[in-house]
Amino acid sequence: MARTAAQNKRMRDAKRELILNEALNQFSLKGYNATRIQDIAEAAKIAQGLLYYYYPSKEAIYVDLVDDSIERINDTARFVRDMNKPSGQKILSALRILFKTIETSARFRQTCRMIAQVAYQADISEEAQAHLDKKRDIAYRIMAEIFRKGQLEGAVVDGDAMELSILFWTSINGLAIYYASRDIAVNLPSYRLVAPMFLKHSDRITEEELL
Repeated sequence: MARTAAQNKRMRDAKRELILNEALNQFSLKGYNATRIQDIAEAAKIAQGLLYYYYPSKEAIYVDLVDDSIERINDTARFVRDMNKPSGQKILSALRILFKTIETSARFRQTCRMIAQVAYQADISEEAQAHLDKKRDIAYRIMAEIFRKGQLEGAVVDGDAMELSILFWTSINGLAIYYASRDIAVNLPSYRLVAPMFLKHSDRITEEELL
């Protein structure tokens, strides 16, 4: 019995996800330039010719993978922005969510390490680099907007909102990259340790208010 179009699509999607997962492992461990298309095919246990059916080049795999990863981070920022909470609670909730993700998701840790390579290690086209840089700015702008509103509410420390956003995301990325190359034998530091960098009275916000 012939497969249906829906079944064929599911099979293609599953194969593409397998390629992306193995490519993430290769890129995050070796870096873009040192990873060969053959390495990805062998890790995914598929013929190199079949891999080219899904992706025309190593760069196409890399850009698709980074693009998807950045969009997941952007979705988190949008989710936090759209919470029906005061800005101070939004920021602390974002730290809580992201710290938990670092602790529980090896893929997130690998992704952060790989994204950090984009600007200085990946020899990709200028067009692809510009596309990824533009998408990377979204989460920074969203958090800057939250910080700006939080300052008007009196919950956020003084300072340039975009600079606070940069500090926020580099703190998250730095922790993720640090633990990406290590097995987490103990829990991460509490997300509340970094909260005073951004919030004036984070100790007054209860866990119940973050749910």
